[in-house]
Amino acid sequence: MTMVKTLELAMAKAANLSEAAQEQLGRELLERIDSLTELRAEIDAGLNELDAGCGQELDVEDVIRDARKAHGRGR
Repeated sequence: MTMVKTLELAMAKAANLSEAAQEQLGRELLERIDSLTELRAEIDAGLNELDAGCGQELDVEDVIRDARKAHGRGR
């Protein structure tokens, strides 16, 4: 498998950074990849639940209201 051009360019530029900066960048990239992997697993689990008929309808207005309350923008 080959990397996409953007990732190849980023890796080439990272090679010019100090060793410490490369190490930090590598840790941050691995954390991001792990987060995306976990999110994908959660999405897959949710889709499987929906496919199994375990879903329920949501009131979109309630969801928006709850989100605004949770994030300090209640109205």
